[in-house]
Amino acid sequence: MDSRLRNDLWEFKEAKKVTGLDKVVFLGLTFAGVLSILNLAEWWFKGEHISNLFLFIVLSLFFWYGIVRVVLIWVNYLRIKKPDEVPVPEENMSVAVYTTSAPGEPLSMFENTFKALQNLNYPHTTYLLDSTEDIAFRKLAEEYGVVWLDLANLPGAKAGKINETLKRTKEEFILILDPDHIVFPNFLDQTLGFFKDKSIGFVQVSQGYYNMYRSFTAKGAAEQTYTFYGPTQMGLYGYGGAVAIGANCTFRREALESIGGHAQGLAEDLQTSIRIHAKGWKSVYNPVIVSRGLVPEDFASFCKQQLKWARGVFELLFDEMPNVLKDLTFWQKITYLSIGTYYLFGAITAFFIFIPLLFFVTKITPAIMDFTEFFIHGSIVLLIAVLIYAYAQRFLCDRKTEKGFHWRGMVLKYSCWPVFAYAFYLTLINKKIPYIPTAKIAVKGFMNPFVKPLLMYCVLFLLMLIGVYVERRYYISESELIFTAERTWAMIGFSMIALVQSIGGIGAAYQSMYIKAENAWNRINISSDKKINIKKKN
Repeated sequence: MDSRLRNDLWEFKEAKKVTGLDKVVFLGLTFAGVLSILNLAEWWFKGEHISNLFLFIVLSLFFWYGIVRVVLIWVNYLRIKKPDEVPVPEENMSVAVYTTSAPGEPLSMFENTFKALQNLNYPHTTYLLDSTEDIAFRKLAEEYGVVWLDLANLPGAKAGKINETLKRTKEEFILILDPDHIVFPNFLDQTLGFFKDKSIGFVQVSQGYYNMYRSFTAKGAAEQTYTFYGPTQMGLYGYGGAVAIGANCTFRREALESIGGHAQGLAEDLQTSIRIHAKGWKSVYNPVIVSRGLVPEDFASFCKQQLKWARGVFELLFDEMPNVLKDLTFWQKITYLSIGTYYLFGAITAFFIFIPLLFFVTKITPAIMDFTEFFIHGSIVLLIAVLIYAYAQRFLCDRKTEKGFHWRGMVLKYSCWPVFAYAFYLTLINKKIPYIPTAKIAVKGFMNPFVKPLLMYCVLFLLMLIGVYVERRYYISESELIFTAERTWAMIGFSMIALVQSIGGIGAAYQSMYIKAENAWNRINISSDKKINIKKKN
């Protein structure tokens, strides 16, 4: 990414307005997509396709669970919405900004954070919720007029510090900001006006990044968020269920106090969001980029983040949702159930990987389907899904940098299936994992617990391939070779999907060996005239 484009990142960006024509296009594509899915279902559930009834049922449940998730995305786009206008904030609103510091986080990162907060247009008080026990953080905070609070050794990680600060402060509106985020001067101008509606509990804005050019992993991690922070959240807002995402969210104090303070957990943002909605508060999603932060730059750090999120979301699904589901609207129920089951992707992928292995060892298969027929029926669904995905990109918050196929994000998602599966296992045995802040600087290295399962699968695939060759070369008659050829090649092809996914993750991990570990924020210049740009390299 060249310097000109990086400077462009620090300009205010917003998603385009939604027109009546946009809704008609989404409706037409969704209708065509549903028809293609019904056609696929009619073909899929033919009796002659069943080989092993139990495995066919499991396969169908998992496959059609994925299809249902796709349809829910389409339906979500039918109500895509952007606020008609951004209300001007009232004068003399009492506003606090909470940002946290934890042991191990680099002090130098906070200087830009504090500089940017000084430049906010709307009057506010910034608080540093510090648990580092490092006097340097206090000195830096005081240098920039930030109120320093010593909150070391409190339980509850980030949420624990927020709740203690709520007790010590009185501001009516609270922006919770991750310490790696650099705000634009107009941040609060884009949120506070919505609170004129007394029913609004929180206002969420988009989340942008400025280090995504640093590595394959960083770019992929950013790509995974673009659609969610654009058309997906806009659709959720249209249905009255826009969710809080941890950073860049401005809360009404009364809403937080109505639920006993910020929720504590690995997915504390979603837990807070669902509790506020369950209390009857409304939320606003304003699809604007008014700050930029950091994404993980190396594969291991990304996987640690995903493990934390996956375990936290499962915690939300099994522990939180049963208590509040009855108090949510219908579409809020759909929203949180959809988010809560997202990381089941890991366990489902493990099952799909198991199918070819089972076939080559035992000759048992869930279904007998003609691959060509499946491709014909499935390709129509895929084509419409791609068209909807492409059209939805019209509503990205920063189309200049965010549009595209987002293939790196897909590679990272599919290569993280062992992480998601492990998180599901930890949930089943009810084992907790600690809340650890995501690394702000790339951690160099290749071999880690997250890349090992991918390497193991590659080795297993090669051994399986050799075994299939030996068996078919020396131990199977010519007539049986002909009879089983199509099914064998189909299973090999099916296995290769997981192989490509694994190689992608291994490639990302390999690149982590050569990332230059540097502070991305060192090249960000924040001037007193409220301009943000990229410093030139020496």
